[in-house]
Amino acid sequence: MIELLSAEIAEITGGRLTSSASADTPVLGVDTDSRACETGWLFVAKPGESSDGHHFIDAAFKQGAVLALAERETLAQDGTVHPAIIVPDAVLAMGQIAAAIVARLKAANGLRVVGITGSAGKTTTKDLLAALLGELGPTIAPVGSYNGEVGVPLTVFRATAETRYLIVEMGATGIGHISYLTDMVHPEVGVVLGVGSAHAGEFGGVENIAKAKGEMVEALPATGLAVLNHDDNLVAAMHTRTTAPVLRFGVQRTAQDAAGVWARDLEVDEHGHPVFTLVAADATEHQIASGLIGRHHVANLLAAAAVAEYLGLAPARIAAVLQGLGPTSRWRMERIERPDGVSIINDAYNANPDSMRAALVTLAELGLPNAAGQARRTWAVLGEMLELGSDSIHEHDLLGRAAVRMNIKKLLVVGIGAKAAYNSAVLEGSWGDEAYYAEDAKAATRILNDNLLPGDIVLFKSSNGAGLRHLGDQIAGTNNGAPAAKEGTAL
Repeated sequence: MIELLSAEIAEITGGRLTSSASADTPVLGVDTDSRACETGWLFVAKPGESSDGHHFIDAAFKQGAVLALAERETLAQDGTVHPAIIVPDAVLAMGQIAAAIVARLKAANGLRVVGITGSAGKTTTKDLLAALLGELGPTIAPVGSYNGEVGVPLTVFRATAETRYLIVEMGATGIGHISYLTDMVHPEVGVVLGVGSAHAGEFGGVENIAKAKGEMVEALPATGLAVLNHDDNLVAAMHTRTTAPVLRFGVQRTAQDAAGVWARDLEVDEHGHPVFTLVAADATEHQIASGLIGRHHVANLLAAAAVAEYLGLAPARIAAVLQGLGPTSRWRMERIERPDGVSIINDAYNANPDSMRAALVTLAELGLPNAAGQARRTWAVLGEMLELGSDSIHEHDLLGRAAVRMNIKKLLVVGIGAKAAYNSAVLEGSWGDEAYYAEDAKAATRILNDNLLPGDIVLFKSSNGAGLRHLGDQIAGTNNGAPAAKEGTAL
């Protein structure tokens, strides 16, 4: 982070320094987790759903924090007032500090900001783009899926005077959320990956999801670039909502939309990796065999390639970096091979109806006979897709039927919230011992331990809150999951 004085932060946020706070205290970093604070940092005492950050101010100071950003004055154990800046809303104040940092870095060093949104694929795309832009200069990208009003400032706070590229992942749970984030960082390039049907109930329909995602391109300057998924009709239509030039990407290229970044001759190898010809914006062609699993990742690869080419990376170098590059964030189609020959694919960081179906398609393809005619038995271990509202039973019902129709050999549904998927699979396929239901992870573990055989390939997929990523780690034998994100993921 660039150094800021306490008086500067107070001015930026409109806050008040407590009597114990010095105006010239240098602040070297910011965090909302008292355990993560280091010497010279600002601790944000953010009120939460289950805990109040104000209760951890003492702990933050013991870790080395020199100042708190708080909504009320608090006392140290000796009865003195904590050095702090008092603001009405600590989260909004975080955003104000982040906005000031971005503005300063743009003015001083020409920082270039890329925003990425979409109903699925944001994290994978930012990971790919971070690898590409790292070829051009120091790049900062979100940790995990930091994509909301807390996560975006935390990403910005990691930028320094040396940072040349800032990648910002932007999620939304309602209209206006992305506008809030774009007003904070003012992206030069905006990527929209897709408009899914998840959260349609919360948003009031898919059209409103598209409206929310389109806030990204509406925020772009006329000198910027909108990078739009040509294969998603709702995204493709967003070209009318921006004054910036548009660069399309996709698989379904048409003659009238030849300008763009495209995948040609797309195939999936026996390990599930997409193999295709990248047709760059400059019309050169380059072969790519991705290390990601699933054909649905082609959109993410193309989006990252489009942005990198626009920002100055040669297409040949883009192809070289993407060649064989696998996931770098955990629990995104993460593959682990057990010594007994069982393959685990842990994709249980997040889920919605579209990403669930994409994961099942990948699993079905992985179970097909290989060149030697050998097929693998497929297991889909599925947990609840959260935040579907009144559509939840219907969407889980469709999920179970899809597993049967894709010829997934074994289905294990975990948790009462997802049970409709088990019920519909039984009805759809008249399955006997092909479908299982477990009330919790403990019961699911017993079923898997009793039934998995060498050569099986097992997909774990659920929303983050359903926790199947940890079950996947346990069955894989890794059981060393990274700590949970500091904020929930948004669509």
